[in-house]
Amino acid sequence: MPSQTLLISRYFVKSGQADALATKLGDNELTALTATTMSIAQKFSEYLVGDVRRELLDFIEAPKDIATLLPTTPYIQLRHVEVKPEAMDEYRQWREETIFDVVRNADDVQAFLAYHSVISGQPGVMFVSGFSANPESYNAVFASDRYLEIVQQAGDQYITGGSEGLYTKTYRALPHLAA
Repeated sequence: MPSQTLLISRYFVKSGQADALATKLGDNELTALTATTMSIAQKFSEYLVGDVRRELLDFIEAPKDIATLLPTTPYIQLRHVEVKPEAMDEYRQWREETIFDVVRNADDVQAFLAYHSVISGQPGVMFVSGFSANPESYNAVFASDRYLEIVQQAGDQYITGGSEGLYTKTYRALPHLAA
């Protein structure tokens, strides 16, 4: 079962410093965050080009569930939209029939978890997707005519800022942290 609460911290890392920072952070970032929230960026400043961006998310559902707290795939993609508050219930039903149908039927998508923001500078819905395929093959799922139509529908009806309100970011798991 996925983690009920997810803290996403985005570190803007200097070129060539990702592995070194990941080693320094270790497995227990939450403990370090709790003990020294304000000094984390200073402690790791030699690796960073910007401050740490954090958001606290709450697990809602998993159209492609996992048995672990987080996907253990070589790649994780974050897909974010801000949904108009008055449209949230309708959006959740719509995404079940559209977005979730696509990902359930896509072999390249190994995990797909839906979280909603609790505390964030960029509130909304965050999908955490895990995959092992090469990124081009994986991204083809979301470049199909059907999915592009889904994005257009979402932008027209549900997403704050229209279809331009969707952002995605893909991360590669560091080998010594992957399962």
